[in-house]
Amino acid sequence: MDEKKTHPALKRTIMVIAMALTGFHLFATFLWIAPSSALREVIPGDLLSKYMIPMWGQSWSVFAPEPINGDYYFDVRAVVSTPDGGEETTDWVRATDVELDHSTYKLFPPRSAGLAIGVASDLKGSWEALSDDHKAIVALDYFKGDDSVDRLEAKLSEYDDPDGAVSSYLEDEEVATRYATQVALAVWGEDVQRVQYQAARQNVVPFAKRNDKDAERPAIQPVPVGWRALSFAENQSNEEFAQYFCASDTVRCVSEQ
Repeated sequence: MDEKKTHPALKRTIMVIAMALTGFHLFATFLWIAPSSALREVIPGDLLSKYMIPMWGQSWSVFAPEPINGDYYFDVRAVVSTPDGGEETTDWVRATDVELDHSTYKLFPPRSAGLAIGVASDLKGSWEALSDDHKAIVALDYFKGDDSVDRLEAKLSEYDDPDGAVSSYLEDEEVATRYATQVALAVWGEDVQRVQYQAARQNVVPFAKRNDKDAERPAIQPVPVGWRALSFAENQSNEEFAQYFCASDTVRCVSEQ
């Protein structure tokens, strides 16, 4: 008799817990996608961001105050050594197209399919904050010697940077260089000597011209960056990246030749 009474109580307890968890999730999701307000302070500290990222992160907001209105591109090329001791410059590879191929028509696309877009977006944003003098410097080549990054940083520090834009840019450039290094090694193999990459954005046709059949998309907005030495992150697996990246049919890697 007691055992029969226990089961309904257990079911009710499980149901209450499940409803509480569901309610918290819905509330947290609302706070995350809603415009920023004091209501977020209901959840203390950084608990909200830790809960939402990376599993439940959303790439849009309620009322879409800034809807996506453009495409980002990330192109990579390299200088490779040749059997006769010379060097050869490769063609450009659009890494964003390669990665998007991993998600196109896929029911469960990998989260990594937007990696190149994220790299391009971050680099473009931090580059825009630089002064014209700083932009001219990052367009130069810095790849010779083990101190190429230090020399670039030292040159950039010669010009005023009241808003601290340079440090943010250098962080994003480091990420971009390491990503470009992995792309280059995956596509052209161990003969890669240095890399160059270009992040760019192209806006869509303006909304006011949406019905104009002759309307054209605005020009591409590139981020000119010079040649850079290869760069590697700790615990970075070039082999695993190559297996993932080269699985796309839009690129032919050295392992397939």
